Amino acid sequence: MPLTSRRLRAALVVTASAGLIAAALPSPEPLGIGDRLFPHLGNPGYDVLAYDIALTYKGDNSKPMDALTKIDARVTGPLDRVNLDFTHGTVRAVEVNGLPAEFAMSGEDLVIEPVRALDAGERLSISVTHTSDPSGPKGSGGWVRTADGLVMANQADAGRRVFPCNDHPSDKAYFTFRVTAPEDLTAVANGSRVATALAGATRTWLYRGSEPMATELAQVSIGRSAVVHRTGPHGLPVRDVVPVADRDLLEPWLRKTPGHLEWMERQVGRYPFETYGVLVADADTGFELETQTLSLFERSVFTRSALPKWYVDSVMVHELAHHWFGNSVSPRTWSDLWLNEGHATWYEAMYAEETAEQPLERRMRAAYTASDGWRAAGGPPATPKAPAPGQQISLFRPIVYDGSALVLYALRQEIGKDAFQRLERRWVTDHAHGTAGTEDFVRLASEVAGRDLTAFLKGWLYGERTPAMPGHPDWRSKAPAEAQAPAAEH
Repeated sequence: MPLTSRRLRAALVVTASAGLIAAALPSPEPLGIGDRLFPHLGNPGYDVLAYDIALTYKGDNSKPMDALTKIDARVTGPLDRVNLDFTHGTVRAVEVNGLPAEFAMSGEDLVIEPVRALDAGERLSISVTHTSDPSGPKGSGGWVRTADGLVMANQADAGRRVFPCNDHPSDKAYFTFRVTAPEDLTAVANGSRVATALAGATRTWLYRGSEPMATELAQVSIGRSAVVHRTGPHGLPVRDVVPVADRDLLEPWLRKTPGHLEWMERQVGRYPFETYGVLVADADTGFELETQTLSLFERSVFTRSALPKWYVDSVMVHELAHHWFGNSVSPRTWSDLWLNEGHATWYEAMYAEETAEQPLERRMRAAYTASDGWRAAGGPPATPKAPAPGQQISLFRPIVYDGSALVLYALRQEIGKDAFQRLERRWVTDHAHGTAGTEDFVRLASEVAGRDLTAFLKGWLYGERTPAMPGHPDWRSKAPAEAQAPAAEH
């Protein structure tokens, strides 16, 4: 029931027995956890443990879908109201702990008022009946319409355009998806398929992830898709999802994934999830995306003859590398994005050097030359400038890609290859399936190196100018009027 009942209409509540007057709750307002780049994302007072999201797709990718989002959470501080991030959908009903609750939309928040205040330590069960709307301006994130259905692209802050949530990577949770679609379509989501059920002309697909996930990494694909199965290292199930018509065309690329997995495991250790695969969408997104266990790629990446094969191969490794750096170890704040993109770019570049004779040092020298310009345009790696209003994707600038991989190159130059490799393996092991930030990385690097690296890394991470590169005193950085971005990838 919307927040228009007696509790909102009444300006004052008179407690007759005590002769006291108590002010009613103030008007609903959007909240946030104060992320420097996205201050209104996330919500205080609770920790989400699990999402269970049901979607009903009727075959038209321009029409809102009926949806039901269930949230299991733990209260971390006293709450009179619960805020969820949600926009671009209609809320029809809300229940809290099995009882109908009042609600209102405020800004891009769904504000819920339970029948009683909640105390720290309580379990919190929220059920929201709503729509999930795939319409909207191109590039706004959330649902992406494909030639035959839908896929998701929620990074950085568009999970809230799909389902009510605590839309910040610091609050990871377990996900279950239940997708009902016409029987001639295929639905795939993060994690493993648990069951399917046919009812008349529709089929319901049930998927569940075995590890926690950030909302920005959620993925549901609905369309005329072929699901191609193969086996990766240690018997790992690999499933690729491609347009049916492109099954044979894409096979030369799909068969590369087991080798990519083996290569990454040699670098940093065992793959951290229960399955992996490539999701190829017939859509123009402008980027590729590391959605958890099922990386999203545009069809054109594999069909454009202008792209060198070695480059496409290394971009596939980039998205896979994110499953260690960004998916398993998620950023504590969005200012820690350099840890995701810098590492993925690093392993992309190393793979290209090893398999395609594309020297890492040459790439890093070019990055060093452009680094001061990138810093001027986008800020230092660990304190990037905020994205342009309404253009959140503009956060993904050259400084968080090659500009941040350059930080890792400098660190390897400083502490040596053996210590650097130990650091990388420790990082993804010590923080597996959790969140970590820049300070954690500096602390661990110092521990592995056996000396305090705070001063050394401060300039590389926070400086307006690029420090001198260890081992390369002749390298110089320029500040061009405009820094050119590399090909888009997240």
